[in-house]
Amino acid sequence: MTSSTPQTFVLAGGCFWCLDAVYRRVRGVLGVRSVYTGGQTEHPDYESVCSGTTGHAEAVEVTFDPAVVPADVILDLFFTGHDPTTLNRQGYDVGTQYRSAMFPADEEQRQEFEAAIARAQKLFEDPVVTTVEPLGPVHEAEHFHQDFYNNQPFNGYCQVIINPKLAKVRKRYAMWLTD
Repeated sequence: MTSSTPQTFVLAGGCFWCLDAVYRRVRGVLGVRSVYTGGQTEHPDYESVCSGTTGHAEAVEVTFDPAVVPADVILDLFFTGHDPTTLNRQGYDVGTQYRSAMFPADEEQRQEFEAAIARAQKLFEDPVVTTVEPLGPVHEAEHFHQDFYNNQPFNGYCQVIINPKLAKVRKRYAMWLTD
């Protein structure tokens, strides 16, 4: 197998637990980290981000090997793992911290992200409201939030919210998954 330089995308699609659970099951994903980004507070924490006053989004930082899983698959999974047509909301989670947003590290990523939004729009009747925002500082979320689904599989949120998203991802992307 040939190896390539790993790539990292920072993506926000509602609660970071959902996207974390999705990406941890994808072949070629080297790491997933739940983070806060897109805000103005220097040291955000869960409580302050949930207040909606910091400007941060709950996001995931996904590092992957593009020789194993193409960037387009990583981005298309993003649009499968959340509803990109709801502004500042994912299900019961409401507020700008749950916005659908992509944070490109450079111009090439910005173009990839915009192309992914255009692809996704063809799959949705309602307008995709995902924003492309500058990547600023990325702050790791508290330890409790890392790999939440695998650590808390019987948690009610996991059962009611994450499991249906994982089922949808399995149906559409089984060939890219490890389980």
